[in-house]
Amino acid sequence: MAYLLEDIRVIDAASFLAGPGAATVMADFGADVIKIEPPNGDGYRALVGNYPVGYHWQLTSRNKRSLALDLTNEDGQALLHKLVEDADVILTNFLDDQLQRFQMTYEQLKGINPRIIFAQLTGYGMQGPEVARKAFDITAWWARSGMMDFVRDSGQTPLAAAPGMGDHSTAMSMYGAIMTGLFRRERTGVGCHVSTSLVANGVWANGMALQGVIAGLDLGAYKQAKGWFSPFTSTYPTRDDRYVVLAIINTSREWPQLAKALDHPEWTEDQRFSDMRVLMKNRRELIALISVETVKYAQDELMRVFDEHDITCGVVAPMGDVVNDAQLIANDVIIPTNDPGDDYRWTINSPIFVAEESKRPPSRAPGVGDHSVEVLQEAGYSEEEIRRLLERGIVTGPEN
Repeated sequence: MAYLLEDIRVIDAASFLAGPGAATVMADFGADVIKIEPPNGDGYRALVGNYPVGYHWQLTSRNKRSLALDLTNEDGQALLHKLVEDADVILTNFLDDQLQRFQMTYEQLKGINPRIIFAQLTGYGMQGPEVARKAFDITAWWARSGMMDFVRDSGQTPLAAAPGMGDHSTAMSMYGAIMTGLFRRERTGVGCHVSTSLVANGVWANGMALQGVIAGLDLGAYKQAKGWFSPFTSTYPTRDDRYVVLAIINTSREWPQLAKALDHPEWTEDQRFSDMRVLMKNRRELIALISVETVKYAQDELMRVFDEHDITCGVVAPMGDVVNDAQLIANDVIIPTNDPGDDYRWTINSPIFVAEESKRPPSRAPGVGDHSVEVLQEAGYSEEEIRRLLERGIVTGPEN
């Protein structure tokens, strides 16, 4: 089967998650992705601690080939330069001093291959006083963007984000930047430097509220001072210790329907709730009344009732439900791998779909250096040259 990106070769020389996640999407569409990692493996492999399954590595490194390469050595750098000659994309999240040390700056690689797309992921951007600051998504995407402060209740210590939440979002922007660079190359015939950062993606994700700050409405400060909640966008408990969240925007239409759905049509005539201005002054009372009613239902029962009355709502899904969600499986959000191992029967699909274009079936992620010899052979290295590189530890294979 032919895949959309099968003629594109990507050198994934990024570490951890946000950069490699972009290469994962390209691999899904058929690109030949060579994962460059240190001889002892990418540090991201060890992030699960003592848990025996590298589940995160299985997600982000599927459909890739692993080349374990020592980039601190001149011969290792020369090998990378050799691979760049025939590559379309090189992806990195190294800081500028590392790029200099590893002989892989954009200017150097552009001199080797003028058609290369040099995709660089940073924490805080490529200019300014914090250009060299190390970053993870919790610091740059979540905390620095204002989201961490915004979501907390008044007086509450800011909460951590879900693991990898900002990384996975940023990976999609990095993928978009790479594909934009490839499109530009189609127009101009030459490569280019493309980039994005964790902080840029965090600020974009929080852009609605931040644009309000620019316009003079600081919703975060307002929430901390007065609280910011509505009975129409609140989360309500159910009998089975689950929750349903409302997302009622057209209150004039859905408020009577909500009251009717909960068998209290008289609420709309109650002086406390008879018009929106008064209702919002008494919103705590209304939230309490709604909660008394919702807890009489199991989550699936409440959803059926709300659906019957055309109430905009959604389940608050425990993660154990998400990976078994029939709706997600039907839409290829969660996909089977056909892998014989119990730890990798299913995986999370990349969230871009192109009609009439298939994705490569997900393969189990490689071990450290599983494809080192294969990649060197393709690059034209002789058996003797490969043996010397392995003996010196510049390259490692699965048997090293």
